[in-house]
Amino acid sequence: MREVLAQAAFQLFLERGFERTTVDDIVARAGVGRRSFFRYFPSKEDAVFPDHERCLAEMTEFLAAADDSDPVGAVSDAARIVLRMYAANPEFSVQRYRLTREVPGLRTYELSVVRRYEQTLAGHLRSRFGEDGDGALRAEVIAASVVAAHNNGLRLWLRSGGEGDPEAAVDHALALVREAWGRPASTASTAPAVPEASAAPVVPVVSAVPFAVSGGGGGGGGGDGEVVVMVARKGTPMWRVVQQIEAAVGEN
Repeated sequence: MREVLAQAAFQLFLERGFERTTVDDIVARAGVGRRSFFRYFPSKEDAVFPDHERCLAEMTEFLAAADDSDPVGAVSDAARIVLRMYAANPEFSVQRYRLTREVPGLRTYELSVVRRYEQTLAGHLRSRFGEDGDGALRAEVIAASVVAAHNNGLRLWLRSGGEGDPEAAVDHALALVREAWGRPASTASTAPAVPEASAAPVVPVVSAVPFAVSGGGGGGGGGDGEVVVMVARKGTPMWRVVQQIEAAVGEN
């Protein structure tokens, strides 16, 4: 019945427009009463996204069974559940995407659905990284990154009219997330390690040191026999090194 109502609703949305279609129109097309509609859908907006509740439940179940070895990989794989739901019915998915772009209210509703997916992913990550401090922050940032990457690839496919393999673009985007955030779970709840050498400011140290030149010769044209000794931390940008040398030479 849920599927029958969803199909009837969507057909009417395409024929008449979302705003001009009422719940009474939908139940008349489906051949059921209003009570049946509201048993399955709280509103006609919900009828546009009939599969998200099931998909969200499947995602939650998947994450509950995931081990702790690769949390970022687990939430990335969970996002692919949503992708497979869209890819299972390309024609409907493309039509829904176009309808959502045309109706601001549906766009707002869709954002609320996306937020529920994001919260589910973040909740799983917090259980691995910690509920407070940087662990919770890391969970929120990674969850948002996974959702953004998934949606970027999915929308490329939808805008193409459902042509080609939707997984290719999504896999590419999610690979970037895993590359950026996929550290072992044992270190996930802490801030990124900072090399000990960088504890002090990375500031080049320049000094002009007199250099005794026998025979009155110059050090290659310096005139006064001075050379500049440059001491800088490894990795200091070359422009900074040159800047400091020029300053020291000018002062001396």
